[in-house]
Amino acid sequence: MAVGGVLSAFVVIAARRTRTLSTSGAIAGALVGIISTAAGWSWGALLLAMFISATGLSKLGERRKAIRVGPVVAKGTQRDAGQVLANAGVYSAAALGYLLWPSSLWPAIGAGALAASASDTWATEVGTLASDPRSIISGKIVPPGTSGGITALGTAAGLAGALFIGAGVALANWQVPFAATALGGLAGALADSLLGATLQARRWCDLCAESTERLVHSCGNPTRHARGLRGFDNDLVNTVCSAVGAVVALLLSRAI
Repeated sequence: MAVGGVLSAFVVIAARRTRTLSTSGAIAGALVGIISTAAGWSWGALLLAMFISATGLSKLGERRKAIRVGPVVAKGTQRDAGQVLANAGVYSAAALGYLLWPSSLWPAIGAGALAASASDTWATEVGTLASDPRSIISGKIVPPGTSGGITALGTAAGLAGALFIGAGVALANWQVPFAATALGGLAGALADSLLGATLQARRWCDLCAESTERLVHSCGNPTRHARGLRGFDNDLVNTVCSAVGAVVALLLSRAI
């Protein structure tokens, strides 16, 4: 536990200094890191692999992505506590469950949850660089950064993210089928896109006549709720994405 705490602190301090995490994000990151490492080194290593890969991809074309999605997305490049818990909360809960009540169920849940988060994150970070995303529901072109917008490049990256965690789980010698992990990851990412395009809260800037997720648009004008469920923001959608991945991986691990 102590060694895990030191390692987690080192990682989040480095992330804070590189402006990858906000202060609240660093605290949340340290917490999930400590819990995961306490469940076993493989749990901590998989979480670290996910974090490093997500951070690396977030730096890819960072300035260009910020310009493209700035008017749309609600949060900046520094991940806060809400974003950290949305992507790693289900995984760390599975790690805690495994620590307190050891069972083969928890690795399957954790693997699917992390694969879903990786798939969605990779798809977002890479897909944002692609041109002309289209709504997964209507097929119409939407602005870059719009929830529910997909691209061929982003979809390929999402598949790679799910396979990446699947390979990590196999290397860790977890008794979870590779296919269960990868398919759980893809299912979670798909759920994220569908929910993002339908139920996620969307706002509107009357001054710019543009759809956004921001409470205050990039022009400085306060926005109003336009559609979707109030309060059902991107963080909650990501949490559901992770949970769907966990459930699908668990069910498939019992069926394969």
